[in-house]
Amino acid sequence: MEKAPRGMRLHIAIFGRRNVGKSSLINALTNQDIALVSEIPGTTTDPVYKSMEILPIGPVVIIDTGGIDDVGVLGELRVQKTLQVLRKTDLAILVMEQGQTVSVFEQEIVDHIRQQEIPMLGVLSKTDLYPTETISREETLAQWREKFGFIFVPVSASTGSGISELKQEIIRAAPKDWIGPTIIGDLIDPGDVVVMVIPIDSAAPKGRIILPQVQTLRDILDHDALSISTKEGDLKKALNSLVVKPKLVVTDSQAFRKVAIDTPADILLTSFSILFARYKGDLASLVAGAASIDQLKQGDKILISETCTHHRVEDDIGTVKIPRWLQERVGGDLEFHWSSGTGFPDDLESYQLVVHCGSCIGNRREMLFRIMEAQKAGVPIVNYGVAIAHFCGILPRALSPFPEVRQLICS
Repeated sequence: MEKAPRGMRLHIAIFGRRNVGKSSLINALTNQDIALVSEIPGTTTDPVYKSMEILPIGPVVIIDTGGIDDVGVLGELRVQKTLQVLRKTDLAILVMEQGQTVSVFEQEIVDHIRQQEIPMLGVLSKTDLYPTETISREETLAQWREKFGFIFVPVSASTGSGISELKQEIIRAAPKDWIGPTIIGDLIDPGDVVVMVIPIDSAAPKGRIILPQVQTLRDILDHDALSISTKEGDLKKALNSLVVKPKLVVTDSQAFRKVAIDTPADILLTSFSILFARYKGDLASLVAGAASIDQLKQGDKILISETCTHHRVEDDIGTVKIPRWLQERVGGDLEFHWSSGTGFPDDLESYQLVVHCGSCIGNRREMLFRIMEAQKAGVPIVNYGVAIAHFCGILPRALSPFPEVRQLICS
């Protein structure tokens, strides 16, 4: 579980004022000294991520954030970083210290969390410092629950008191649909054959295959189906060697043209990127964005966004191929801008199109946030695989496993 990709983990973010015990709480939850603890206010500046496992939820990411009451120019920037964490948060925990009164800081962060429709949970920290105030503690817990509408769990990070109870409440509060649908398992039955087309080119990591391909293979095996892997040049040979007709062919998007030609029309065809458009985001919204490609004009401003930062190869998909294909379609120059990692522009209104990666290392909430931000700005958004299928003129074919979404462009 420690090696589970971060994007497949439930993201739990810890919020609160400086020195209320957020970092100590994370150390107690993880049973490790992973977050720096100090009596100096503002010790935690940028968000800190720690992967762990909480049974029966499974793999999670705990996010330690800076104080919501930070001050000064740098403090305001740190608070903005803290608010950005909400884009990828599946469950928010608000930490308050016994003896504190509710302030504008707690009210504002709770309002932000509610706007994002994120489940919430509270922690009353440092209970070991107030061992004789049991009655006032119960009154405080009741008052805060009534004010905010969610439960607060009394905890001492120093003694470990309340940590087990907090884990139980995390299990209860965790959203049931945080990971979204299965990657491919609902498209196949036990015993079905799936052919995975995996090009080995300059973009392929040396000695291994990329994460979406690994995760798709695992999902096929988890659903008791059979998988065969091949390079695009050997697809015909692979299909001819099979006694049973495969249920589905899944290809890297960049091999779409050849794979579409070599795959018989009665076999379902799609790409890893399209599978992940559904798994990590909203496939219908991304397919709707593909139509806007044909409306682009010379000089339009395009954002190409990726959730990871990686070494760029000579013919990189995001910086070379996608821009080239878009400009060929438009018949002239376009203005390209790029974002990567956690950065996502606030001025989306200035763009005519957002082209996003498959978000293989991002989590579902973050991708949904980006889709919703684009929609709020009135800007169409499409992902790499959907866009490439559109460039190749085979988007309806590539959506054959998803008839309800396919109907959106074929009606």
